[in-house]
Amino acid sequence: MRIDLNSDLGESFGNYKIGMDDEIIKVVSSVNIACGWHAGDPNVMDRTVKKAIENNVAIGCHPGFPDLMGFGRREMKVSPYELKNYVKYQIGALKAFVDSEGGTMQHVKPHGAMYNMAAKDENYANAIAEAVYEVDSNLILMGSYGSKMIESAKKIGLKTANEVFADRAYQKDGTLVPRSMDGAVIHDTEKAINQVMQMIQHNTVTAITGETIEIHADSICVHGDNIKAVEFVKEIKKRLINENINIIAIGD
Repeated sequence: MRIDLNSDLGESFGNYKIGMDDEIIKVVSSVNIACGWHAGDPNVMDRTVKKAIENNVAIGCHPGFPDLMGFGRREMKVSPYELKNYVKYQIGALKAFVDSEGGTMQHVKPHGAMYNMAAKDENYANAIAEAVYEVDSNLILMGSYGSKMIESAKKIGLKTANEVFADRAYQKDGTLVPRSMDGAVIHDTEKAINQVMQMIQHNTVTAITGETIEIHADSICVHGDNIKAVEFVKEIKKRLINENINIIAIGD
């Protein structure tokens, strides 16, 4: 068995430090780098790209809404045309840093509200898929299993990766529990590991309300801003290795 282990990094901004990038990047196989809209800035982008290349970690673009104050987790009402250009702009920004370091961009994974809205809205999903395809049709579009975004990407001819979350609870329809609800974020290491193993080995996940639902995993995400992120990625990696599950970037 093979699985990718990813984390959202490069989300610090100016004098504000978010996440534990230096430790996490040594453990994961792919990273999703913020592009300055929901988080990050040009200096952080440059440093994070360099660290990823130094650690032989695959690089993904992590575009979000222009919402630093809300960390990109607040919904914004924009047209599909605007959304498409938002994504193109951010892919282009990160690509400049990746190209200048002689690296390769592997994938695109939208952030926060953009990711969740496109999972349900076909017009938004199409806009994101088209943006990725028109910039570089070799990029992989990462999204949640069963999302409209994955459907749109397949229709247009993009490669896709189903993402599952180690540190987030699920609703019975397969979507993530909103962060505003109790229990949405998992802080218990053993619970996170057990959820990951269930998703990988049994293609199911237990919803917060108790139902067992179908899910398929190509990549496991641990959010870089989770206070237990370093512990989670290290312990998850250890368990995967013990179970003879290879950790490998989705592009490989």
